[in-house]
Amino acid sequence: MTDQLDRPAESAPAPAPAHGLGSSPLRTDALPKALGIYPYAADLWAEGLLWGAVLRSPHPHARIVAIDTSAALAIPGVHAVVTAADLPAQPTEADRPVLAAEVVRHHGEPVAAVAADHPDTARLAAASILVEYQLLEPLTDPEQAFNGPALHPNGNLLRHLPLRHGDQELVGEVVVEGLYQVGRQDPAPIGTEAGLAVPRPDGGVELHLSSTDPHGDRDRVAARLGLEPDRVRLVVTGVPGASADREELSFQVTLALLALRSGRPVKMVLTREESFQAHSGRHPALLRYRHHADAQGTLVKVEAQILLDGGAYADVSAEVLGAATAFAAGPYVCPNVSVDAWAVRTNNPPAGRMRGEGALQSCFAHESQMDLLAARLGLDPLEIRRRNAMTTGDSLPTGQAVTCPAPVGPLLEALDEVPLPALPLDDPDTAWLLPGGPGGAGDPAAVRRGIGYAVGMVHMLGAEGADEVSTATVRVSGDHATVICAAVDAGQGFATLARQIVQSVLGVSEVYVAPVDSDQTIAGPSARGRHTWVSGGAVEKAALMVRHQLLQPIAADFGMSVELLSIAEGKITSYDGVLGMPVGEALEGKELWATAQCRPHPTEPLDEAGQGDAFVSIAFCAMRAVVDVDIELGAVRVVDVTVAQDVGRALNPGQIEDRIEAAVAHGVGAALLEDLRTTAGVPHDLSLTGYRLPTSLDTPEVRIAKLVEERDVVATFGAKAVSAVPAVVAPAAVAAAVRAATNLPVGRLPILAQDAVVG
Repeated sequence: MTDQLDRPAESAPAPAPAHGLGSSPLRTDALPKALGIYPYAADLWAEGLLWGAVLRSPHPHARIVAIDTSAALAIPGVHAVVTAADLPAQPTEADRPVLAAEVVRHHGEPVAAVAADHPDTARLAAASILVEYQLLEPLTDPEQAFNGPALHPNGNLLRHLPLRHGDQELVGEVVVEGLYQVGRQDPAPIGTEAGLAVPRPDGGVELHLSSTDPHGDRDRVAARLGLEPDRVRLVVTGVPGASADREELSFQVTLALLALRSGRPVKMVLTREESFQAHSGRHPALLRYRHHADAQGTLVKVEAQILLDGGAYADVSAEVLGAATAFAAGPYVCPNVSVDAWAVRTNNPPAGRMRGEGALQSCFAHESQMDLLAARLGLDPLEIRRRNAMTTGDSLPTGQAVTCPAPVGPLLEALDEVPLPALPLDDPDTAWLLPGGPGGAGDPAAVRRGIGYAVGMVHMLGAEGADEVSTATVRVSGDHATVICAAVDAGQGFATLARQIVQSVLGVSEVYVAPVDSDQTIAGPSARGRHTWVSGGAVEKAALMVRHQLLQPIAADFGMSVELLSIAEGKITSYDGVLGMPVGEALEGKELWATAQCRPHPTEPLDEAGQGDAFVSIAFCAMRAVVDVDIELGAVRVVDVTVAQDVGRALNPGQIEDRIEAAVAHGVGAALLEDLRTTAGVPHDLSLTGYRLPTSLDTPEVRIAKLVEERDVVATFGAKAVSAVPAVVAPAAVAAAVRAATNLPVGRLPILAQDAVVG
């Protein structure tokens, strides 16, 4: 449950609007999702439907000697069997093959696929394909990737990023060092990957997928099938949970290829085990840090070495490494920084995009270092963060000036003002509140309470030269409006926001957001909070253009400029109060529309010294975690998490609180539970019972201390991304609290029971 304690205002808060920006309307998809009637890809059907299944490698590293598909083709009901030989030549820029051709580089890599008239037949046929493998020694230790055998024609080093800022020879009066590890967190979406491919008469294909990047997926599928992009259409279905890219490319292309080869619609729904094998997770990381400070606790230098395990393929490892490096010193002022960061290739499962990628790994390390420094100097952990807090106008270690609001100090102060939760009573009725519950709490006398603090930051939108752009169309007819924008609502609430924007600008209460497909103009992927800024900006611009079309003839009739008219509460009024016309009356018999584009200011790649203006803007969050730890059993219960967050402007307060609560749960999972463990490259326990996710019993009370609404002047509406930064900060805060309860170093995520046992 979320408890909002404070939302500061210059004066007494005004009543919340009924609709439009600043209101908290119910999502239109909330009820059908709660009732289980919302359509997802797994629910789709087509006449003449076939079912697809994929054969995956049981080995993390092997050479493919031969593939025999004859047994699969002989099974009644099988209509198509495809291997890498059925695909056109791989594009030169492609790093990951759709189907392995000569070498498999990770466990579960797709090798062949089948389409049959029943799902069981398809799986039986896939299992009957004979693949002769020559086993190769897997390379699973990222530290050995530098000198190990090359796993790919492009080598094992995906990126090396050295960052040098300030005096590299300086040594502080106080020096603390630490070694930190972060495990492989999996997105574990509620719904597994699913899709439907339908062949088209022109030789193309129509894909129905829970894609989060319809145009990017369309273009990549077309390139790998040797088709022009206009012969591939992608229709977005409901997205059943997305904290990362929803589907990997091989799934989409294989599905389309099966439909083209069979000439029939093909549907594929992955099992939970296949889902774990098919998508990417968070980059495991090894981080070595050395912090230098003066006797008062002021940071003077940060040194770090960061190693990310990218797994078998490059994917977005270079981008993730850039964020990890740029944010290596955290949201603190530090004049001298030296970082060497590497992302390498191994035979472990591929790593990819996940909420707060790169920033989470660095946040755990730099916040652990701040706790070490506070302990060495005898300072309160909150105080040492206050003394070094970044503010607007300071510089990142990349040399980029932080021109956006950076209210790190006020966020920390907000945490200090919130009372701590009560201690559990010595009462059998409250035994369930102890770590492990009444059946596993052990001796209540062994329970210790810890309080930990953490601060973190994430970048918004793409970075290092990414071209961010989105386009939207707004149409108004009669008393309702339609928004056409290919921005996928992957759970972040963009469809709700689009309605609120049009309601605010045009005063029209009935707003319909059209379903997304690749025939619409490009909006880009649903990642890094970009749709609030870029797609929201496009919707606003289009709505303002329609507003001008609506008001211009009215202004001309009254002999005044459009600027002297306003729209509020469904009524058009003039500055002098003479005009008071309902919007519906002004729109009667008219159909107005406009298309607009939003493109934020450009960024640049980091140079050979890690310097450059790589980010459009940054969001900040501070957090206090309270935990109870059974120091004999190592059981940890997160009691309370208090959050203060920099949101720029609260466009939908209710939705913001929900997103923060969900992100905290995500972070608690990374801190205490989630790790896709592997042995020699083979993952364990590919199920939702084996892979431990936080449940409602693991999720703490989440309290919002403050939403700092200091608007970012270059952002659409002044708003900042919401859900990534709490997920980044929560693991570090929980680790700090466990550290405080046990006086143990706590140097890895997730925190295992043995890490919290004292004695």
